[in-house]
Amino acid sequence: MKEVTLCFPLANRESPVVLLGLKKRGFGQGKYVGFGGKIEAGETVEEAAVRELEEETGLRAAVENLEPAGRLTFLFPARPEWDHLVHVYQTRRWQGEPQESAEIRPQWFAVDAIPYAEMWDDARSWLPISIGPGHPRRLLVQR
Repeated sequence: MKEVTLCFPLANRESPVVLLGLKKRGFGQGKYVGFGGKIEAGETVEEAAVRELEEETGLRAAVENLEPAGRLTFLFPARPEWDHLVHVYQTRRWQGEPQESAEIRPQWFAVDAIPYAEMWDDARSWLPISIGPGHPRRLLVQR
């Protein structure tokens, strides 16, 4: 099972907002997703989350500013090689402004107006928990 990261920048403006990205290529192309990816050799999970956030958005966060938000186990019964253990984080502190990358186009959404219809179907089950208040949770998602 592959281990990967997801990170959701959150901000308080007129109402709480979350940064999502429209995938332009690769796994999840055409869907809004969080920011993250593979853990490289020698990296901690947190270091991978910070690196992926910067690579995909240009935002520079510090490991100490990550807040654990959950752990998701994604199972693909028809394609077990796609199974993932996802370490989810929030961050409310970073430097820079979101920038589009070759892979993803970042966009802010009000927390009460997340485009679930343009995300993986299961996102409405786990995303509100992951970006809401409370302790990290562990969820099993089957696709």
